[in-house]
Amino acid sequence: MEMSFKEGFLWGGATAANQCEGAFDADGKGPSVADAMPGGRQRFVILNSEEFDWTLDKDKYRYPNHLGIDHYHRYKEDIALFAEMGFKAYRFSIAWSRIFPLGDEESPNEKGLAFYDALIDECLKYGIEPVVTMSHYEMPLHLAKVYGGWKNRQIVAFFERYAKAVLERFASKVKYWMTFNEINSGLESPVLSQGLIPLTGADDFTNRFQAWHHQFVASALAVKIGHELREDIQIGCMQIYAPFYPLDAHPENQLSSQFKERAFDYFTSDVQVRGAYPTYTKRLLQEYGAKAPVMEAGDLELIKQYTVDYIGFSYYMSMATDVVGGAGETDFASGNLMNGVRNPFLKASEWGWQIDPIGLRISLNDLWDRYQVPLFIVENGLGANDVKEADGTVNDDYRIDYLKEHIREMHEAVLDGVDLIGYTPWGCIDLVSASTGEMSKRYGFIYVDLDDEGNGTLDRSKKKSFDWYKAVIATNGENILAD
Repeated sequence: MEMSFKEGFLWGGATAANQCEGAFDADGKGPSVADAMPGGRQRFVILNSEEFDWTLDKDKYRYPNHLGIDHYHRYKEDIALFAEMGFKAYRFSIAWSRIFPLGDEESPNEKGLAFYDALIDECLKYGIEPVVTMSHYEMPLHLAKVYGGWKNRQIVAFFERYAKAVLERFASKVKYWMTFNEINSGLESPVLSQGLIPLTGADDFTNRFQAWHHQFVASALAVKIGHELREDIQIGCMQIYAPFYPLDAHPENQLSSQFKERAFDYFTSDVQVRGAYPTYTKRLLQEYGAKAPVMEAGDLELIKQYTVDYIGFSYYMSMATDVVGGAGETDFASGNLMNGVRNPFLKASEWGWQIDPIGLRISLNDLWDRYQVPLFIVENGLGANDVKEADGTVNDDYRIDYLKEHIREMHEAVLDGVDLIGYTPWGCIDLVSASTGEMSKRYGFIYVDLDDEGNGTLDRSKKKSFDWYKAVIATNGENILAD
């Protein structure tokens, strides 16, 4: 079979500071919005309550992110395990509130910068390319509580100061960057990416679109800073991507799928990659009952001039839409995004996420055809309730099967003509779930001894998938294609 993955393909894994580092108040770090998010499957019910106000009430809620998996103190051990697997790249995020504890300070926290210096150097020691996300669901809590989150224009200047601090410090050592993690998630969950809850106007879509505009400006400013510092720097956007299938051939379902792809999959990347608001913006605002965002002079010129260099995206599932009533009430796929209906041709994970490897090929082709910029799959994986056997093994063949089928479709997409630069599966080491705040929803190749109640030794051990992925990297994916 023809080899597809280019030489230097960035095989690796991905984590986020707020889900793995822990040490939430160590060395001057301030609380982030993630630090105020309770754990458990009722997480978003709590966050969407009119009463929730970021109180960090430890007597009322448990906060798994405060401990994470203690990567802050154990990063050398973890990166050594990544190196043993042969990682070419490690995607992680910088905790904004480690650098600016409140978010509105004039000067950065040196101890925070020093930690990431050490983390980056540890990666480079093993020849692992750092891939850094500037903001991954963890804006400083102070900016959400006092300023109201990203709907406030002042946040742009605070982020610009933060981007300048980290880029000036690390750009010489870090080539690959992304600005905002899953920026399009603001359409469905503004609490994570925009720092908005009902109490601060999350239910008003005008605020969500305003927050996006401010993030677009902030992203362009980060690109400007980075390109001035390093000629070959690569700064990407990052989004969730999920293809939308009409449940059947009814034209209204087809139209609904097209609208949802525009709203969810393309709006934010159209602005960041093409450098202008798309022509369907007015219709989008109308459908969501939102007013056009307020802009300042020069915003659109800045967005046009400083577009991103590549698209990083997460892919977990596809979606099916039905607006004409063909699906019964029991057919709604509650674990999926965007209130999709269950696709009868697909199986689902324990958390209801429908598994669709071919959808990844479709996604890669659609993104490449639309934008013609390099693509980087920076999240993909299977959350599962792994069982550790008496002998210490974790036989996660289901995870191997999931990843194997997705990598095969990546290969096909490259043969289709897609420029794919890397693949960093999500949660390469077990960490706290962003969607539920649980440890039991595990993604990693490395098992961490910690349960949902925070009990455990935090010891690391290899799952069956560890050696499997090691072989994938060593052969540049050829072992999968030979199966």
